[in-house]
Amino acid sequence: MKKPTRTPLSAEQLADAKRLSDIYKARARASKARGDTPALTQTEVGELCGWNSPQSTVSQYMNGKVALNLDALVKLARVLDFEPSEVSPTLADGVRMHVSASVARESDASTPLPGPADIDGDIDERYAFIPQYNAKAAAGLGSENAHVEIRSTLAFKRDWLRMKGVNPQSLIVIYAEGESMWPTINDCDVLLVDRSKVEPTSKHIYVLTSTDKGTIVKRLIQTAMGDWIIRSDNNDEEYPDRTLSRSEFNEHHILGRVIWRGGDL
Repeated sequence: MKKPTRTPLSAEQLADAKRLSDIYKARARASKARGDTPALTQTEVGELCGWNSPQSTVSQYMNGKVALNLDALVKLARVLDFEPSEVSPTLADGVRMHVSASVARESDASTPLPGPADIDGDIDERYAFIPQYNAKAAAGLGSENAHVEIRSTLAFKRDWLRMKGVNPQSLIVIYAEGESMWPTINDCDVLLVDRSKVEPTSKHIYVLTSTDKGTIVKRLIQTAMGDWIIRSDNNDEEYPDRTLSRSEFNEHHILGRVIWRGGDL
């Protein structure tokens, strides 16, 4: 019996596959350069995505043998920590439409914090209570946090956290200090930090700590040479870029990625 002939992928689909492969390889290189936990194998990626033939499925997507679909893109984005639009701008439009439809069906997921009407039902079932620390991450020169305590908890809707694809047990709440990340983050803003996201990805905002700078919150940008730029969103000359080689960057410890901020307008 003849095997069915696969329809060749379009140029756009092949480009999606290459971008996915490049992101996976970049994660592996970054992990190896820092000498920390080894990067996920293709088998491990596929298992986390829940696929029956994990390595084969991931390999076919990365090598352009099988076209990415919306469901696969979302699963891979969560496991490898990238924005869907970084791999497939076309499919990412479907992600946005899917999220919009989900929000329309279940308004509980449209905002992270409880509102005045959100008082019915089982509180523990509907809300995750995230530990709120008195630590500060400087949007400026660096904050010293010699003694850190949990001051209280902050309630977040579990539906919203599920929509974000995050585990409540990996989250903490801290505070921003300074103006270097304005207008994205303001002085005294509340920051929700995902401590499971310690593998840097370009253009995202992270909380970092080092012996010379203390604790800071900055945007990380990776250069074509693999070095990292620690960047402030505030364009004032008072907050210049700081470029670090890969070895210098290893001296900084990433505490987690900022996934939400709240504060005064």
